[in-house]
Amino acid sequence: MQVEAARHRYTGVAMALHWIIAGLILANLVLVWCVDKWPESWTRPVIDTHKSIGITVLGLVLLRLLWRAAHPPPPLPADYPRWERMAAHLAHAGLYVLILAIPLSGWMHDSAWKGGPTHPMKLFWLVPWFRIAPIANLDPAAKEHFHDVFFAIHKWLAYVLYGVFGLHVLGALKHQWIDREPELQRMLPGRPPRGA
Repeated sequence: MQVEAARHRYTGVAMALHWIIAGLILANLVLVWCVDKWPESWTRPVIDTHKSIGITVLGLVLLRLLWRAAHPPPPLPADYPRWERMAAHLAHAGLYVLILAIPLSGWMHDSAWKGGPTHPMKLFWLVPWFRIAPIANLDPAAKEHFHDVFFAIHKWLAYVLYGVFGLHVLGALKHQWIDREPELQRMLPGRPPRGA
């Protein structure tokens, strides 16, 4: 019974990566929302922290995808309607695409920053990190143009993420509270859900 229940849960590594990535994304959103409310002297450290978290999320989501390929996620309950299964798969795919595309577009935006040559990028002020050379080596006018383009992409992808994330949370809560399925327990540490 315990083995069968465990089959309907994500692995401990998948759970850890899920919650760490979610927490880092939330921290990055808070930094963006609050940067204008803090003293001006904090702006550059906050932006550098935002970049560091974004690169960390990019690395962790790649790790999560590799883990997922080797450890397939648990099946959805058999009584979910076909449309809900499709919606869940589409939402997960959309989240992965967005969580990859947002830090990549931010990295491209930073690589086109005209101040880049005099402000080397370091992850959490410790690890030197490179900028994307084909973008960083553009002529100044092209860099300025692409700096604006990549920022717009980065921003609008974040807005799309808000929507997809909201649907993801609403879907999980619907399954938990309306369908009475132990949906949250599939991604929470602890004992396997009873009757899974």
